[in-house]
Amino acid sequence: MTHPVLDSRYSWIRLAITLLIGVFANVGMWAVIVVMPAVQEEFGIDRADASLPYVLTMIGFALGNFAIGQAVDRWGVTKALIGAAVLSAVSYGAAALSGSVLMLSFVHLFLGFGTAVGFGPLIADVSLWFQKRRGIAVAIAASGNYLSGAIWPVLLSGVLSTHGWRAVFVVLAVMTVVAVAPLAFLLRPKVPAEALAAQDSAAQARQAGAPFKPAPLMWILGLAGIGCCVAMSMPQVHIVSFCVDLGYGAAVGAEMLALMLMGGVVSRLISGLVADKLGGVLTLLIGSVLQMGALFLFLPFDGLVPLYLVSLAFGLAQGGIVPAYALVVREYMPAKEAGSRVGFVMMATILGMALGGWMSGWIYDVSGSYELAFVNGIAWNALNIAIMGMILLRTRGGRVAAA
Repeated sequence: MTHPVLDSRYSWIRLAITLLIGVFANVGMWAVIVVMPAVQEEFGIDRADASLPYVLTMIGFALGNFAIGQAVDRWGVTKALIGAAVLSAVSYGAAALSGSVLMLSFVHLFLGFGTAVGFGPLIADVSLWFQKRRGIAVAIAASGNYLSGAIWPVLLSGVLSTHGWRAVFVVLAVMTVVAVAPLAFLLRPKVPAEALAAQDSAAQARQAGAPFKPAPLMWILGLAGIGCCVAMSMPQVHIVSFCVDLGYGAAVGAEMLALMLMGGVVSRLISGLVADKLGGVLTLLIGSVLQMGALFLFLPFDGLVPLYLVSLAFGLAQGGIVPAYALVVREYMPAKEAGSRVGFVMMATILGMALGGWMSGWIYDVSGSYELAFVNGIAWNALNIAIMGMILLRTRGGRVAAA
């Protein structure tokens, strides 16, 4: 049985509010990608050093997903959102005043931490309000991250070209406080204890078919997340710089990033519907295979029109991967641990993005092109496919044994 509050009208209203918060809260993850070429030019540094603010952003983002996820379990999502919004706004202001790339990178560690509230913690919170339609609900909530990346880089590129990269951070500092904090108060209601008990009963019924016990499964999913997101980071982090190198300019790169992320939104929604039918593990594996295929397409093409098409194809391929990790966690782990368990796995995926973002810049500096960086991403993607294939086999084996 399910509790009447689950999948209710209020659940969908809360999901809409969550999506809106995610659009504003996640912008800190994408702003640094837009300003990266300008930062490199101002400070006279190489591509790997220019990637450091992004790397520190993602490390902070990773840690924030885990730490703020625990805070949500303990104090609720509203307090976590308000505290994180204040931290993000202060960090934006400090970034605008940075006099060196080291200072800018250090500030981005805290910016990433605050920005994290708009991803894993929000996904974990909204997942508690759904049972039958949890797949599509999680996908919609996770789409706030990609919608933020699709909308704000294009809008901020105008501020960047007119007033410089420091003005971008000033605008974001004001916007975060004005938008996120008031919306947070709309999420004050907590899911009833009876609804949590109903979800735990459903999870216990699936435990017989679980591929591993909760703790080992969490660590294995974390390793898989690193693999897929090292691969995912290459186009997402370096597409703007890639386009600058090819002579197309930063604005074209921002458009390709936006197209990629809009494709990711579509992919997440479709994957959410698929996950409600097939489950999180198989949905994740399908997305990972499609992502590897799209990465291969970047190798033979560098023309303007082909790159637009390949960027869209990549977005359509990979958008559903990361939300599927949250679904696997919620399928096989207790509801009361949703924030910390989902936060840990999200932390691993984001560490993969950070590692991949830096690694791709380093490979570029060593080789003089991004070709080997794409090959490196494909190899890490293969690791993810191997792990998820193993989990799928164990899951099906467990179900057969239980039957």
